[in-house]
Amino acid sequence: MVLLSDPDIPDFSELYGGDEQDAADAVRDVVTWYSTQIAAERRAPVPDEQRIEELKAGRQAALADQAQLATADPEEAERIAAVYAARLKELKES
Repeated sequence: MVLLSDPDIPDFSELYGGDEQDAADAVRDVVTWYSTQIAAERRAPVPDEQRIEELKAGRQAALADQAQLATADPEEAERIAAVYAARLKELKES
């Protein structure tokens, strides 16, 4: 029988994430969406500079939230995951 607290067995529980990993994934997906849109707009025959600035602002806000995840408690991480999952869905539908 293996005990979970057995010191000879490495603890990989952090590798599986949880709320923190879900939040990080959701924020990363939103950042990626913004980055993709910025690149596409820049490649347009006549780039819309106002749209690029709006996209960059959205990406910057997501990056700021991503940085806060490092100190977020599980409840905050769960909230951020839900907010960003909804935001990604909204962005993809627009």
